[in-house]
Amino acid sequence: MRSLTGIALAMLALGLSGCEEFERMQADWRGETPHQEYLANLHRAGLAGTPLTQAWLREAREAIDSPVEVEPPVLDEGWFDAGDPTAVGYRFSVPRGRLISVSVDLDPETPGRVFIDLLRVPSDEEEDAPRTVDADTLPDGTLQFEPGRDGEFIVRVQPELLVSGSYRLTIGEDPALAFPVAGHGMRDIQSVFGVARDGGRRSHHGVDIFARRGTPVIASVAGRVNRVDVTNLGGKVVWLRDERMRRNLYYAHLDSQTVSDGDRAEVGDTLGFVGNTGNARTTPPHLHFGIYSRGPTDPDPYIRPSGRSLVALSVDASRYGSWVRTGNEGIRLRSGPSRGAAEQAELPESTPLHVVGGSGDWFRVRTVAGRQGYIAARLTEPMDGVLDRAFVAAGTELRVRPEPSAPMVGRAGTSGEVEVIGRAAGHVLVRSGSGRPGWVEQDQLRVDG
Repeated sequence: MRSLTGIALAMLALGLSGCEEFERMQADWRGETPHQEYLANLHRAGLAGTPLTQAWLREAREAIDSPVEVEPPVLDEGWFDAGDPTAVGYRFSVPRGRLISVSVDLDPETPGRVFIDLLRVPSDEEEDAPRTVDADTLPDGTLQFEPGRDGEFIVRVQPELLVSGSYRLTIGEDPALAFPVAGHGMRDIQSVFGVARDGGRRSHHGVDIFARRGTPVIASVAGRVNRVDVTNLGGKVVWLRDERMRRNLYYAHLDSQTVSDGDRAEVGDTLGFVGNTGNARTTPPHLHFGIYSRGPTDPDPYIRPSGRSLVALSVDASRYGSWVRTGNEGIRLRSGPSRGAAEQAELPESTPLHVVGGSGDWFRVRTVAGRQGYIAARLTEPMDGVLDRAFVAAGTELRVRPEPSAPMVGRAGTSGEVEVIGRAAGHVLVRSGSGRPGWVEQDQLRVDG
């Protein structure tokens, strides 16, 4: 068991302080998820205090504290740079009755692991920090999770240190349950949850799905049949217990039942056939379908398709990992890949932006201050044009971002001649010979040799 002294020393090496951060670090080093276990291994190896690990941990926190905002289903691509530890968080809303699925496909050439964590955002500012509800590693991992209540969630994607390559993330949102009448859908529901019954003396605790007599009624979830009965109200009924989510599904007015008490059922198995038994004798054949979880629950969100489809990627993927700049004044940086997403900033003309991914026809970019957001790709231009030519001292360090502590991407050549292709925050983005562009401080430049 790790000592608190060891954790405290590592915390000091990381430059962290405060009781809250101390508790968060303790949780990380318990190794409860693959991401946390990886951090624990870095700690045990004595690497927790290195600048690279510090940057990796800061990015992990930033992805949760300032995620981009998306609306499932979403398809988003991203780029990892071995020399610049990074992480990205995707925040989205999911109502009760829906199933979240998260998958990430890695470029086959990408070495190492990628961590994927699904966290629930606290519903009240007085609650604790976001809580992990599922986690895995890739390329083999896919997460699926059904929330027990409405909520906000964050998916964080972060590779191990020194990993370069691209990934493609898909976040899906689907009904948690299969539609209970074979070959039918929402258009066949003619009586919904909550409508008055018996002159207002009771309300409808389900939905009525109309279909031809004898149409198969199927298991909407894997579970155990806990009651097969005949009642005055429901006629021939089947109760199916969803043990994973601790709820009961109620199928009523069946013409006949095909299961017995205690039977196991898989999704799609036939439980019986549509009829009009019980108090439905005077109505056309239909299934009354109900959900009971601490009382009656509206089945609609559990069986309704999302009605949204994935937006195809149309951005130029060859720009991932490169720098672009805004083509004119007043271009908005947004929190998500749509014009309806919240505006994060209004950018001046020629603002440098690091392209780290894309969704639809939007680039996901990182500003020189390190914030991630989306900008319409058509409003950017490559930073190929040379703004100026200058000199720096031979061997000057070129950095991935305009800050002295940012990782190096290379050094200026022996001649010291560079092409200036961008400016921001007292720094300039330069290209040295055939090397990769990098940032240097403005006062390191001189105009002659």
